[in-house]
Amino acid sequence: MRSNKKVLPILENITVIDASSDGQAVGRMDEVVIFIKDAVPGDVVDVQVTRKKNKFREGKAIKIHSFSDKRTDPVCSHFGTCGGCKWQNMKYESQLFYKQKQVTDALTRIAKIELPEIQQIIPSAKTYHYRNKLEFTFSNKKWLTIEQVNDKNISFGEGKDEITRNALGFHIPGMFDKILDIDTCYLQEEPSNAIRNEIRKYALENNLPFFDLREQIGLLRNIIIRSTSTGEWMLIVSFHYDDKPIIENLLNHLANKFPQITSLQYVINAKRNDTISDLDIILFKGNDSIYENMEGLKFKIGPKSFYQTNSEQAYQLYKVTRDFAAIKSTDVVYDLYTGTGTIANFVAHQAKKVVGVEYVPAAIEDAKINSQINNITNTSFYAGDLKDVMDNDFINANGKPDIIITDPPRAGMHEDVTKKILEIEPRRIVYVSCNPATQARDLQLLDTKYKVIKVQPVDMFPQTHHVENVVLLELK
Repeated sequence: MRSNKKVLPILENITVIDASSDGQAVGRMDEVVIFIKDAVPGDVVDVQVTRKKNKFREGKAIKIHSFSDKRTDPVCSHFGTCGGCKWQNMKYESQLFYKQKQVTDALTRIAKIELPEIQQIIPSAKTYHYRNKLEFTFSNKKWLTIEQVNDKNISFGEGKDEITRNALGFHIPGMFDKILDIDTCYLQEEPSNAIRNEIRKYALENNLPFFDLREQIGLLRNIIIRSTSTGEWMLIVSFHYDDKPIIENLLNHLANKFPQITSLQYVINAKRNDTISDLDIILFKGNDSIYENMEGLKFKIGPKSFYQTNSEQAYQLYKVTRDFAAIKSTDVVYDLYTGTGTIANFVAHQAKKVVGVEYVPAAIEDAKINSQINNITNTSFYAGDLKDVMDNDFINANGKPDIIITDPPRAGMHEDVTKKILEIEPRRIVYVSCNPATQARDLQLLDTKYKVIKVQPVDMFPQTHHVENVVLLELK
């Protein structure tokens, strides 16, 4: 039978001219844009097309004729297979250039408003080992590299040359049940790798069943490793069902092996998804939380708490936010999408009053605790959907804001929230965003009454295409 599958072409000698907002390299052939994996701007490559559309192609670089001067050698052996750190083969100064360009392009092409000169992006002091939180997944469906598949000396059946199909690591992009087994990850300081590798070693030696996401069987599901600049470490292990003897043996082994772990917790997750925000977390040993310090303030971080994953760079981000806000002692400040109240508590000493609103009730409880442990008495926090919470009664009760700080999720602000801000007309808005595209959309809506005064990109995530951006708006 003849196959109807079309053979996709190889495009030769394509010059990579740019990097896209999702981290892919960009080339062009005639009028067609080509998104290219495994390439860096400045490379000249042959591209195996993997997807063909009218206006663009997607493909993978299969041969490099000329190497870009923006290239560098990736440090991680998992680079190219792991879905993270897509820009690890690009020099850091070039990463900063394309992040700056991403912000500029979004604000000029989408917002289409009058803009000041965009300030130079603030680099991260650490380009590796900067994350304070990583999550790893167990699977009995280990992703095999091409080298492993082609290695005739490797057996996947019984025998001395058998390699296990059990894995503990990161999800393969687009493969929800396939996990890349991670040996060394360069995103978090030690003992992060040592903890993960010891858990896998213990599990294999003791024949503990790794989770099968399709079949929903197996004991071991996930681990979350969190740390703070104060040297505290939290480990949360997620199990599919409660088997106390096995669980206690594993956790006692880890507690003895890693005295650095100051908070050892676990959760039983029998659901079909990996989220634990709606589950009870059980404290096994140590404290139920760890604490981060920032400018003399203490921030409590529980197993479900949100905290910026680059602690050192979060301080830079919050300092920019505070400087842009220029808060006076008579000002009422609203902190929208406040999370655990980090920004709210960080700026509270300058303000008359800070009002934080957040959708997640557990985060609001953390925000209140963070005020209490720092003896901050001029904050109030409310849980609920902002578009529903921030009505006239709410504003009458809490006071009309002089300044609004908003730090929404990637989707940006709800249109109703934007309309309400335009209605109440705060003197100044500081908009913190992890997605310059949705930020630009919202700035266009605010342009009817507000002028953009300052724009400051901040690099929170080296080796990736992600960028934070802070914008100051003032009432016209």
